[in-house]
Amino acid sequence: MALTHFEEIRSRAEARKGADEVARRMAHYVGRSDGPPPSDDRVLAAMARHIFQSGISWKVVDAKWPGIEEAFHGFDPGFLNIQPDDFWHDLTNDRRVIRHGAKIMAVRNNAAFVSALSKEHGSAAKFLIDWPHEDQIGLLAFLEKRGDRLGGSTGQYVLRAIGRPSFVMSRDVVACVKAAGAPVTGDGSTKSDRRAIQEAFNQWAEESGLTMAEISVVCALSIDAA
Repeated sequence: MALTHFEEIRSRAEARKGADEVARRMAHYVGRSDGPPPSDDRVLAAMARHIFQSGISWKVVDAKWPGIEEAFHGFDPGFLNIQPDDFWHDLTNDRRVIRHGAKIMAVRNNAAFVSALSKEHGSAAKFLIDWPHEDQIGLLAFLEKRGDRLGGSTGQYVLRAIGRPSFVMSRDVVACVKAAGAPVTGDGSTKSDRRAIQEAFNQWAEESGLTMAEISVVCALSIDAA
């Protein structure tokens, strides 16, 4: 696949936003390169946060988050997995949380999912972070299949939140990949589009030595989608 070289994309981003701002934004998204992976409760909390944020103002969820953490008992999967139906029903009337029944039940289902990953692999976060970076689209498909409401951009933001240096297929990023010559025909949601985006990022990672997250940030800063 003949693509625009990444240095040209970075130069365009720096011309638009300034080299210092590009470097600052890249540093913000490098992920956790050392230290232990997040615990299972923090993985589940990240899933819950981005599920609740889907379709509403993130500021609303941020403001309510301390109460949400309290209502869900710190997102301890072991605790949540043994709660009866009444516990979950009561949450739909709890003013501390986002009272959206399907999203609340997604937390219940994802508590079981996180526990299963931990049991199967020793650490849910480590498993997700260590998934080969050249196959992020495979990991996103896995999250969508095994998890609840973790498809689309939600799963992408969850991976970032737990410290995996991942790309996010925002409108600007998809526009950047298209403009670079990748065979992306839609909004990045189809299998063929996602394969093309992955291949572009793999090529740019090999060229630049940067993480997928850093490349994603540069792409987003290099263009304004029409």
